[in-house]
This record gives sequence, C-alpha cells and structure tokens, in this order.
Amino acid sequence: MEKTEEILKLDKPTFAISGGFLCIFIIFALFSTENLSAMVNAGFGWSIKYFGAYWQLLLLATFIIGLFLAISNKGDVVLGNIEKPELTRFSWTAIIMCTLLAGGGVFWAAAEPIAHFAFPPPLYGDAEPLQKAINALSQSFMHWGFLAWAILGILSSIVLTHLHYDKGLPLKPRTLLYPIFGDKVITGPWGAIIDGASIIAVAAGTIGPIGFLGLQVSHSLNHLFELPNNFFMQALVIVLAVLVYIFSAISGVNKGIKLLSRYNVMLAVGLICFILIFGPTQFIINGYVEGVGTMITNFIPMATFRADEGWLGWWTVFFWGWFMGYGPMMAIFITRISRGRTIRDLIITISILAPLITMFWFSIVGGSGLYFEILNPGSITEAFKGFNLPATLLAITTQFPLGYLISILFLILTSIFIITTGDSMTYTISVVTSNSTQPDSRVRIFWGILMGTMAILLISLGSGGISALQSFIVITAVPVSLILLPSLWNSINIANQMKKDQSL
Repeated sequence: MEKTEEILKLDKPTFAISGGFLCIFIIFALFSTENLSAMVNAGFGWSIKYFGAYWQLLLLATFIIGLFLAISNKGDVVLGNIEKPELTRFSWTAIIMCTLLAGGGVFWAAAEPIAHFAFPPPLYGDAEPLQKAINALSQSFMHWGFLAWAILGILSSIVLTHLHYDKGLPLKPRTLLYPIFGDKVITGPWGAIIDGASIIAVAAGTIGPIGFLGLQVSHSLNHLFELPNNFFMQALVIVLAVLVYIFSAISGVNKGIKLLSRYNVMLAVGLICFILIFGPTQFIINGYVEGVGTMITNFIPMATFRADEGWLGWWTVFFWGWFMGYGPMMAIFITRISRGRTIRDLIITISILAPLITMFWFSIVGGSGLYFEILNPGSITEAFKGFNLPATLLAITTQFPLGYLISILFLILTSIFIITTGDSMTYTISVVTSNSTQPDSRVRIFWGILMGTMAILLISLGSGGISALQSFIVITAVPVSLILLPSLWNSINIANQMKKDQSL
C-alpha cells in the first residue's frame, strides 16, 4: 500500500513550513494575544519604514514594464504552448474579476471613499464637499486601480507560464527565481521556504475577507431580519462559506470556480444597472469620469507620495502589502487559466480593463455613499465611525429604492465574491503543497478548513485579532516582494525568448 504522502503527492517541507507556521499563529492568538499583537505591530512598523518606498517603486515599475510589453511586438506572443484558449473570454474575465477583486472590493468600495471624504488624504487636503468627493474617489481608484492589479500577476505569470508549460518546471512560486538560481532553487531547501512564505502571505490575505464576511453578514442579518449579531452567527456564516468553497474547489477550476464567477458577474451587472437607473446616476457618472481623470493627472505624485509615512501605513503601503501577498499565488492561478492568451491580452485585461471596471464599481457603491452623505450629512459617516465596514455598506444599500432587497442582493454578491476567492486560493495552495495541478481533495479540504478556522478564531478575539491579522498581512509582503522583484527583467527576457520560439 502506498504511503499517505505518496497518494497525496505532498511536498512535505513546504506543507510543514506553511501549515505549521499558521497553526503556531493560531496558538499564539489564542493564548498570548497581547504578546502576539506587540510582535506583529513591531514587525508592521519595521516593514512600513524599510520597505514602503521599495514597494511603491516595485508596483509602479511592474505596471510600466507591463505596458511596454503589451504595446511592443512581444504582445503577440501566445502563452501556454497551445493555440486556442481553454476558457471563453467571458468565463476567463469573470474568473479574473471575481478572484482578484474579491470580497474586499465590496467592503472597501463602500468604506474607503467615505473614509477619504471624512478624513481627506494629505496629498489633496480639505476642499468643498463635491471636490472632496472627487478626491476621495480618486484616492480609492489609486489603491484599487492599475498598480494594484498589475502586481497580481502580469509579469510573474509570463515567467511562470513559460517555465512551466514550455520547460516543464513545477507550477510553484520558487519557479519565479529559477532564471537566477537554477535547479538549486527547485530542488533545494530554499525552494520550500519560498513556497511556504508565499502560502503564508496569501492565506493571511484571504483569511481577512473570510472573517469580514462573517461580520458583514451577521451585522446585516441583525439589521434586516433582527437575527442575533453575535459570535455564533458570525462563525456559522463562515462555516457555511467554507463548506461551499471547499466543495467548489474540489470540483475544479473549470466547474466550481467558473460557475460561481459567471453568476456573480451577472448579479453584479444587474445591481450596477439597477443603481444606474434608480440611483444617483449623474453623480455616479460624473464621479467616475472626473475621479479617473484626477487620478491619472496625479498618478505619479500619488504613486510616489512619501510625505506622511503614518498615513501611508494605514492606506497605500498597507494595500500594496496586502496585494503583493497575493502576487506569486495569483500568478500560479492566472497561469493555470490563461493558456492560449497572448501577452497583450493578459496585460491589457488585468492591468487596464479590470482596474477600469473596478473603479466603476467603486463609483457605483462608494459614489452613491458620497452622494447620500452630501445630501444628508452624517447618514454614512456616522455608520462608518470606528471603521465599521459592515455598517457602512448597509447604510448605503438601504438608501436605494427597494433598499431591503438590494441589501440582501449585496450580501449574496459579497458572499460569492469571497467564496470564489477562498475557492481559488484553496485550489492554488493545494497545487503548491501537493506537487500536482490536480491536487487530492483531502489536501484542498485541509487548507479550506484551516483558513476558515483561523478566520473564526481571530474574530472570536474581537478587534485585537483582526488588527493583528491586518498588520501581519503587511509583514508577509516583505519576503514576497523580494520573490516578485526578478520578474521585472525576467519577464522581458522570457517574452523575447518566446517571441523567437514562435517565429514572431
């Protein structure tokens, strides 16, 4: 009889590093919350101080190099060594939007514009209400726009696609460093450390939205149906979400994730159309157009702003750390679903089209919130007090016509967004820890349950647990940002090589 690890095809060192570290984090959170918070906060401050400027330049360089590859003749290179894409354009784009935007895009689409309206960003300062609203949208667009999406895989996916499908190297984060270190990073102990660090980072980044889902749904059910808003209800919501995304992950990319993404996009489009027709249409359109224009006008100053490190740690650098934590694992996921796409298609879709759609979504949700706040001061900012993301979203949705129904639909939308992210990350982590692009269902179940359990335990600790996790997300970005760095030049070299191989 085969050994269990042979059946599961486990990469034992990577599995031990990542799974073991996360279990230790859980134990510390349960039995020594104060000490854990102190250590995490110290690490957070150190990361912001010494890596913040580097991260800002890394994201900016990634976006610029990606644009160069897209508009050059290298843009015609086909990825993945097949002629026809495995997924239709709609399914491919839907999966990208639902997986990468995730539930955070729903929470923050409501809360961030209001936060910047109530407390104007230092680059803009105070202004009259309408201009403050535009500035708030502009700052939100920067955080969820071109740079954020670019770091999620446009260059690293090019590197991975070539090395995996053309050269037969494993679909793992360690492969990103193969052009520098060669076989020793694939077979040596450093490879397991690189993979483990990437898994820890993406797990931390995914656990947060799962926990927020429990808080959001429980708060909304209490407001809409007078159900109890307590830890039991929050945990129940997370358990149900975990069951759904584990089942979906087991069914595979071309079934569960594809199906969830398709219906979620349809629901999102339906809500957008309803709000455009019955909501503050002119304010939304004007806010989107002027907000995008303001963001582009101030693009470089916003991307390189360093005058207030305290504010950056709360906002820009925090988001950059969060998104970078997803970088290597998202590159694996994008590589898995993008065979047959051209480099130009990949880069334009992820770093231009998806951000523009995201900005419009922020204009729909956050822009409506700004309109309601200007019309009735305090109607949204009072709900936002204490950085209450669940209350902010509900304060906005209940002011639409048929607000009761719209609030329920937003709950469903948020849930599916986060389930899709949990689904895709469970699958991708399982790929990395099991040496197989079709990992055993037991491995997927383990990672799905582990992330759900961590989310439940952290919300049981109250704001201290969630705060520790948010700060921890930034710390995990430190090693990941070093893993992503070589893709800046390796993507160009590999694109040139594939261009020659394809006789373009």
